[in-house]
Amino acid sequence: MFDCSKEMKNFHDDDVALPTAMQTEMRERRKNGRIRLENGLERDGFKTPSFHVQGSYAMKTMVQDDNREFDIDDGAYFSLDALTHDGGNELTPLEAKERVRNALCQDERLANPATIHDNCVRQVYPEGYHIDIPVYRIKVSKGADGNGNQSYELATKQGWESSDAREVTRWFERKLESVGDGEKGEQLRRVVRLTKSFARSRDGWTEKTGSGITLTRLVCDEFAKVPARDDESLRKTWQAIETRLANSLAVVHPVNDKNLAEDGDEKLNFFLGKLTEALGNLEILDTICTRREAREAWDAVYDTTYFTKQPTPEKRLSVDEAKADDRNDGGGVYG
Repeated sequence: MFDCSKEMKNFHDDDVALPTAMQTEMRERRKNGRIRLENGLERDGFKTPSFHVQGSYAMKTMVQDDNREFDIDDGAYFSLDALTHDGGNELTPLEAKERVRNALCQDERLANPATIHDNCVRQVYPEGYHIDIPVYRIKVSKGADGNGNQSYELATKQGWESSDAREVTRWFERKLESVGDGEKGEQLRRVVRLTKSFARSRDGWTEKTGSGITLTRLVCDEFAKVPARDDESLRKTWQAIETRLANSLAVVHPVNDKNLAEDGDEKLNFFLGKLTEALGNLEILDTICTRREAREAWDAVYDTTYFTKQPTPEKRLSVDEAKADDRNDGGGVYG
């Protein structure tokens, strides 16, 4: 396979991974959101929760978005007695989310009031991002050893459901540790980011290609480790995902018995079609092609001009580098 590892590394660092300044901005957003909720609950005379960040933010797999449509999942974990009425009766899931929503709405500086969704309360901010706040309650039961055991229930549209999104983060961390690539699984994390970036590379794709956790699960299941070659690792992982999805579109949740997608899922079927097109564009990498042709193939995959705009040194430093830009059609050298 034609080696575009340097171009891929630059693309990941420049156009896919969140830059340091944006990471700092995300932390400030999360911090301000927590303060806003705590202040509102205290004004209403209610107990405040503990917070645990979740999802792609916690797993460090967030990717850049031209429309700045970022979302931060920041779980609010309440003690059981914090989610009760004055008489001691437990709040329903809807009532618990309403309490969080009302606390956030006290801050009248925000143009958009917080809204209730099936599994969270959402606060949209003018800059284009939003914070999703899943509402949990903590239940404590005495185990056989006499110690208290904690369990967690999420306020959903259907009711209080046993759930703890932190388990997904722990699952992902175990996957990183199991890779054994000498860099603590960072190639796997980069391939997850690159896959999510591909799935969002065109207008309208984000809502059609499946959730971030579904794509993350697929990459983790089918990951192909290729040391020092993220471009090859990415392509081999995609080939394995294509083969799998062609057989079945069902994807099992990593930590509970619910499926992330069922066989016949429309979003994954759409993703499969686009993935097949992308892999078709990359077939030229297995031929005697020029660096420009290889870069054009990756540009076509990501709908960008980033790869072909990468500089090619006029003076090559080694025979291997020279061969990388040669094509067997009479000895011509191409940039």
